[in-house]
Amino acid sequence: MNSHDTSGTLEEALERLHAAGPERLGRLTNHAPMVVESLAARGRAGAVHRWLDLYRPRLEDFPTPVAPVTDADWAQALGDPRRAADWIAYFSRALAERPWRTVLATWWPRLLPGMYGGSTHPVIRVGHAVRALEAGENAPRLTELAHGLGYWAARHRPVSGIDPLPAAPTAAGSLDAVVPLRHPRGGFPDRLAAVRRLPRWAAGVSDPDTARARLTELVRAATHRYVTHGHGEPTMLVHAATAPNAVLRALGSLPRALWAPSLHAAWTASAAVTAMYAPAGPVAYAPSARPTPEEVLERALAHGDEHVVKLTDTALDVGDDRALAAALRAAELSEPLA
Repeated sequence: MNSHDTSGTLEEALERLHAAGPERLGRLTNHAPMVVESLAARGRAGAVHRWLDLYRPRLEDFPTPVAPVTDADWAQALGDPRRAADWIAYFSRALAERPWRTVLATWWPRLLPGMYGGSTHPVIRVGHAVRALEAGENAPRLTELAHGLGYWAARHRPVSGIDPLPAAPTAAGSLDAVVPLRHPRGGFPDRLAAVRRLPRWAAGVSDPDTARARLTELVRAATHRYVTHGHGEPTMLVHAATAPNAVLRALGSLPRALWAPSLHAAWTASAAVTAMYAPAGPVAYAPSARPTPEEVLERALAHGDEHVVKLTDTALDVGDDRALAAALRAAELSEPLA
């Protein structure tokens, strides 16, 4: 179902969106660039502007610059959300001077340890931007990558102090082995800080092809798991699947030496989100019908919620009936976009 838009609609939408900031209310992510890319990639470019008009009240103006980020002092600006505009300007300059894959390969290992900031949305935005650029390179798509990388740098947040626990052989079994937080409180940053133990499922993988296969397995397992566990937190548990899928989408544009570290970071993100928002137990779920992928996408578009659209996009990558059931489940659990 990948049929990336060639009408210019995606470019028009991105140009509209690049006047807006990556967040609103100081902490909530602007999901619109990710959604419009998903719709364009899935052959629904005709719905892009209609959806964007509904989402427009959630957009805020582009943030005010503080001071330029330079090659000499970038480390001091890393992880400072006040510097989002400075980081976006830095990456805009970098992408004007060098090929985008070179910039991505340079910065991926610097940013990867901090993919957990911004509730993993920055790496997800980068994954969408990479998919768009692989389908066709032009100025608005390059600018979108600059915005994604800049947001990631501004919200860069590493995770440390994780004690390894025994893991099952499979991704699904290891997600089942994740120990939920005992007394979860607060939002994503507070819960992330409380995560101390995770199964070591990705440990020891160094071969690039094995890493890619494992990452594909993880995306499938996390998507499938949403069917029975998404009720724990219908919005946040989406990221257990969409964050590793964003990493998976970027692999082909990265040097193979970065594939195994990417698996390790993606597993930590998926497992941590699972721990942070786990429900008391699974629930049985079976859709009343078996719709086609096209029908599932239409349902997500009619629903409109940004996380529903993005999980549907990931479910279509996975492609099996249980993944499509996860997309339907997300629509049932989530509030439609008003």
